[in-house]
Amino acid sequence: MSDDTPSRPAPRAPSVGSAVTRFVLVSLAAIVVLVAGGYFLLRDIAVRDAQRDTRELAQLFGQGIVEPRVTDGLVRGDPKAIAAIDRVVQERVIDSDRIVRVKIWSPDGRIVYSDQPELIGQRYTLGADERGVLDTGGAKSELSNLSKPENRFERGQGRLLEVYAPIRTPSGKPLLFEMYQRFSSVSSSGTRLLKAMAPALIGAVLLLLAIQVPLAWSLARRLQRGQREREALLTRAIESSDMERRRIAADLHDGVVQNLAGLQFGLAAVADRSPPPSGGELRRSLGDAVARLRASIRDLRTLLVEIHPPNLQAEGLEAALSDLVGPLSAHGIDVKVGVAEDAALSPEAEALVFRAAQEATRNVLAHAGASTVRVDVAREGPLARLVVQDDGRGFDAGERAERREDGHVGLELLEDLARHAGGSLAVDSHPGGGTRLVLEVPAT
Repeated sequence: MSDDTPSRPAPRAPSVGSAVTRFVLVSLAAIVVLVAGGYFLLRDIAVRDAQRDTRELAQLFGQGIVEPRVTDGLVRGDPKAIAAIDRVVQERVIDSDRIVRVKIWSPDGRIVYSDQPELIGQRYTLGADERGVLDTGGAKSELSNLSKPENRFERGQGRLLEVYAPIRTPSGKPLLFEMYQRFSSVSSSGTRLLKAMAPALIGAVLLLLAIQVPLAWSLARRLQRGQREREALLTRAIESSDMERRRIAADLHDGVVQNLAGLQFGLAAVADRSPPPSGGELRRSLGDAVARLRASIRDLRTLLVEIHPPNLQAEGLEAALSDLVGPLSAHGIDVKVGVAEDAALSPEAEALVFRAAQEATRNVLAHAGASTVRVDVAREGPLARLVVQDDGRGFDAGERAERREDGHVGLELLEDLARHAGGSLAVDSHPGGGTRLVLEVPAT
């Protein structure tokens, strides 16, 4: 870069606040998922516990309250026996908030008692679960299938849990005691359990989050400092490289190039004053030497352009790029440079465009084996766009990685510079298909 190239603005480090905010939002999302999962899990556990309690309640009502009032007359359909059971059921079992229906079945599927009188004496097929309870004892619960004809009087009660347990008459005849409980009373047990446990669960998670936030803040600050140190090292490395390039270019320009230029003019003057008769041969020899010196001086000046770019503001980007691609033309490569007339760029953007073009043309000369190269600079809205394309041999990702391991990190440095300037650098290449480098940076 030239001495009067404006200093590059310091890249912005990642925001600690935004990083911690993202961490908190992700943590809160995780808490929501955890609480929701915990809710469904606890509700399922509570419902299973409530169903177990309901089965125990059915055994208590059936065997502890109803069975002692059961007589053999109930099985025969004796009205007095039915009325006695009905009084017990209505007074001690039916509860409009929980228990909405009670039925007592005989093993042949006949309803010998129900608090819904129309069902008494009706016969329906018992299911395998009901028969299993009659055979083995215990209790069984399931969601009631209200589409069955024996459940037609319960269809307006919402979801019901039917529970059945075995009872016996005084003579030992088995009967099936069945009661229907509102499922809402069962699920409400899960809600009560969740409400009891939720504050402790949510409090513990929030406490964990409160402990993690300061740690996340500290870690983010540490990462930010590391990023700033890395960027400062990169900036210092680039500035040191620029200073060294300026020093070498100045030494060559003021020393070797001037001396060679003086030698060229001296030899040319000697050739012009060469006396006959041998002057012709001497003049030709001195002319050849002058031509070689002129070519060497041209090569040195091209090298100076590579080592240190000209004053872009004084000479213009198009002129600087034309000088830059001189070595390509000298090697027989067909080069075209195009800079759009409306491509007014800031000094920083011009410097970065020139650096990217310099790296691209250097790679073309060293590796591509190309026959044509196209360098175009244009402005697209707020962005400056540089495209360097060649028809060379190209390369793949593995080859680029090998070059990087060998210390060729020019493209990686350019990618960092472009990113820090708010732009991007893309390199598209594949074996046999040439290479296309695209740099986009803010134009102002």
